[in-house]
Amino acid sequence: MSKEEEEFRKIAAELRLLESTAEAVQSRINFVNAALTELNLAKMNLEGLEKEKIETSLLVPIGGGSYIKAKIESTEKIVVGIGAGVAVEKTFNEAKEILSKRIEELEKLYGRLQQQLAQIGQKIKEDRAKLEEISRSITRRQQPSV
Repeated sequence: MSKEEEEFRKIAAELRLLESTAEAVQSRINFVNAALTELNLAKMNLEGLEKEKIETSLLVPIGGGSYIKAKIESTEKIVVGIGAGVAVEKTFNEAKEILSKRIEELEKLYGRLQQQLAQIGQKIKEDRAKLEEISRSITRRQQPSV
């Protein structure tokens, strides 16, 4: 096996690894984006509830596109998920602050993941160009001289 063929195989293996990594990063981006959407919706709902009066009727989603009628009893305390299936009761302002901080953290993570994906994409592009160059070189070498 020539040095070029060995380099070709090495870069091809690296390219497969990079493509796999890019897929994993894209999957994380999708997950973070979904979490951001959910948190932003929760924050918007909280802000909407802040303007409502006690005893206002609401339709509360219970899943599967189904709702139940409910009335606002109090907006002084909000139950907020803090992770790992654990929820705690917080004041309205504390709940909004918790959601805002989580949104901010996820937005930073989203930015870092996007940057990482762009770097991987650039490296993939470079490796593909190298593979094409090596492939052309090997093909020229293997063609009989005229």
